[in-house]
Amino acid sequence: QAQLVESGGGSVQAGASLTLSCAGSGRSFGSYVMGWFRQAHGKEREFVGYMDGTGTNTDYADSVKGRFVVSRDNAKNTVYLQMNSLNSEDTAVYFCTASWNVDRLRSGAGAHWGQGTQVTVFA
Repeated sequence: QAQLVESGGGSVQAGASLTLSCAGSGRSFGSYVMGWFRQAHGKEREFVGYMDGTGTNTDYADSVKGRFVVSRDNAKNTVYLQMNSLNSEDTAVYFCTASWNVDRLRSGAGAHWGQGTQVTVFA
C-alpha cells in the first residue's frame, strides 16, 4: 500500500514562489503516474498537473500552465510541484496522488492520495 506525504505548504505573498514535495513509500514509485490536485475552500477538488513515471510526459491545468512545474526524483521516491508567480486564486489545499493510469489520475480517481498541504497566497 503506497503512502504519500506532502510538505512545503505555507503562506506567501502574491508573486512569490513555493515548492511542494510529496514523498512516497514502496518500491514501485517509479512506475506510478504522479500528479497534483488542489481544493480551495468551498470548491471542488481540481487537477493541477501530472508527470508520468519516466518523466517523459507532463500536462497542466490551463490555470497554472507556464507558472507551475511538476518534477520527480524516483531515487528519492519524491515528486515536486514548483509554483511560481503565485496569486490569491492559487490559495488551496494541495494534494498529491498516484495512479497506474494517466486518465484515472486526471479524473481524480488515483489509487493513492496524500493528506494535503495548505498554500495561502496573500496580497
